[in-house]
Parts: sequence; structure tokens; C-alpha cells
Amino acid sequence: MADPDFTMGIEEEYLLVDAETYDLAEAPEALIEACAEDIGGQVSPEFLRCQVEVGTKVCATVADARADLSRLRRTIARHAADHGLAPIAASCHPLADWSEQHHRDRDRYNTLRRDLAGVAQRMLICGMHVHVGLNDDDLRIDLMNQFSYFLPHMLALSCSSPFWQGRDTGLASYRLTVFDNLPRTGLPPRMESYGQFSRSVQTIIDTGLIEDSTKIWWDLRPSHRFPTLESRICDVTPRLEHALSIAALTQCIMRMLWRLRKANQRWRLYDTFLIGENRWRAQRYGMAEGLIDFGRGAVVPYSELLDELIALVAEDAQALDCVAEVDAARDIVTGGNSAERQRAVRAAAMARGEDEGQAMRAVLAELVGEFCEGV
Repeated sequence: MADPDFTMGIEEEYLLVDAETYDLAEAPEALIEACAEDIGGQVSPEFLRCQVEVGTKVCATVADARADLSRLRRTIARHAADHGLAPIAASCHPLADWSEQHHRDRDRYNTLRRDLAGVAQRMLICGMHVHVGLNDDDLRIDLMNQFSYFLPHMLALSCSSPFWQGRDTGLASYRLTVFDNLPRTGLPPRMESYGQFSRSVQTIIDTGLIEDSTKIWWDLRPSHRFPTLESRICDVTPRLEHALSIAALTQCIMRMLWRLRKANQRWRLYDTFLIGENRWRAQRYGMAEGLIDFGRGAVVPYSELLDELIALVAEDAQALDCVAEVDAARDIVTGGNSAERQRAVRAAAMARGEDEGQAMRAVLAELVGEFCEGV
């Protein structure tokens, strides 16, 4: 088996808001068409009319991903401005009411709306997906089993959805609470081989309930369309540099696990019940209250865990030419993930004497500004 190339692809979902009021807004077809003229199939409409999705090309390095994702963000922002709109890369709109949103009238989305019923109506959420190229089916399953351990660590860095319908949910990622209402979500089950994965999915396909594995929405899955392992747990992050750090860490962890495999070693496989506890801690607290280190049997501060993780993948970051991006993950700990920053903006506005509505508008103004930082 040839060594994997560990190529990378990043998909991001954005919400569109009115550039003056910051209210959620539907994307005109003319906006989607204008973006498609510039970036072709790298942009697509999403389930709700207020959403758009972009995806980078296959990128050999994080530097390539930076250039492409920056171009995509600039394009969306430029054409949105032509319609008096602005994009935000946050997993929930802090104020919007999901019951007032409409899905796009397309066969795929109509089927989703029919099959998922009331669950689909609440899907006013956006995520970020990171694909890493792995050239062997069974390797993807082996690394899926091992990488699951790190999913909570990635989620904690990315959390950007503390507010829902004008209220502080108390969670760092309320998006995951909404998404987990769908079937076939959550941590991936442990699989022995790609054959077992394929047979399991085919069992559901043969019943006519789903048409293919794109309807398997686990936090981590073998991609249906590409020879990649796709991490799907992360909130979308407002700042480009933070997205790139998370993507670089994802890429490096997968290479580290492959490196262990080549040496006839592996990361210890922990029960999904235990990983799920860390997943909940990341969903609830983000980085603030630490995660469980199962080897030590204790809750450990997130900053300490991240330092250990960066040291663990140092060789891989060097090989993949992303040392700076991996090290920059510490900046997220220092300056806060988006959920922490959004709460800080709201608190500062309230301290200035602004009312709740004004404070939330301040949060949205910050999100609009962050979208184009560094692009």
C-alpha cells in the first residue's frame, strides 16, 4: 500500500444576514449564480435559504487551503454585499427564530424535509468539515476508530454557537444539540473493516430508507464521494486562521496515527461511552473546564492537553509543512474560541448600558467583521 498523501479539503457553511440590521436573510438565486460564475462548483446552496456552503479544492498543504479558503470567503462576501447582505461563519445566529426560516424547494431538500419532519425545521445551524486524503479503505476505518478519541478536542477549539433565539444556552456548541436530533449522528461506531462499514450502510440502503452514505452524519466518517476521512464535529469558526489551525491539527493527528500503524502500534481504543463524556464536556464548556485524560483518570485543563497534543504531532506538522498553523492553536486558547468571544462582546455591551437586543447586535457586528479577518 502506498503511503497516503494526506491532502486536505475544508468545507464551511455560512449564514447570510442583512448588512445593516444583522437579521437573518435569504440568499437570492442571483447571489448563488454570481458566486458560481466566479468559483464554480465550490459554492452551493444549503438546506435553508439563508445558508450557503463552500468547499476548497483538494489541497496539498495548509498553505494551499489558506489561499483557496480565503478566496472563497472573499468571493461570498463581495457578492453578498452587492445584495446588501453579509456572511457570518458562526454555527448559530444569536437571534434568529428557526420557525421563521424556509428550506429550498429542491428535490433533495424536499425529501429531507419530508423524512426528518419537525427535526429538519430546527436545522438553523452551520458546521465545518475537514477531509484528509487516505488512499486505502481499511486504513480509513482503522483511523476512524482511533481518531474518535480526539473529536472532543477539535470541537472544544471550534465552538461558536452559545446563543439560540436570543438566549444564552449555557452551552459552547448549541449546534451539536440541534444536530444530534437527526438520525445517524454522533460518534461513529467502531468498525472492524471497510467491508463491515459498507455492509452496514448497504443494509439501510437496501430498505430504501437512504440512497447512499451521504445520509450517514456521524462526527467522523469515510466520505462517500472522496477517498478521505471526513471530520464533521466542528462548529464553523468566524476567523480564517482558527479554521486553518483546526484543519492542520486534524491532518497532523491522522498522520500521527498512520505513523503509529506503520510501527505496528496504535492509539488506545476507548469505549464510545467515555469519549462521549468528553464530547459532552466540549459541547457544554468548550475549553473552559478541561477534558478527561483517560490515561491519568482525571480532568485536565485544556491548555495542558493541547500542549501535549502539539508535542505529539510535532514530527507530523514538520512533514506536512504546517508547524505555524498547529502552534497557532494555542492562540485560540489564549484569546478564546468564538463562543467565549461572543459572550465577552455581549457582556461588554451590557456593561455599557445597552439592552439585550443591542448587545446581541454587537455580537453579530463582531461576527460580520471576523469573517473577513486575514482573507
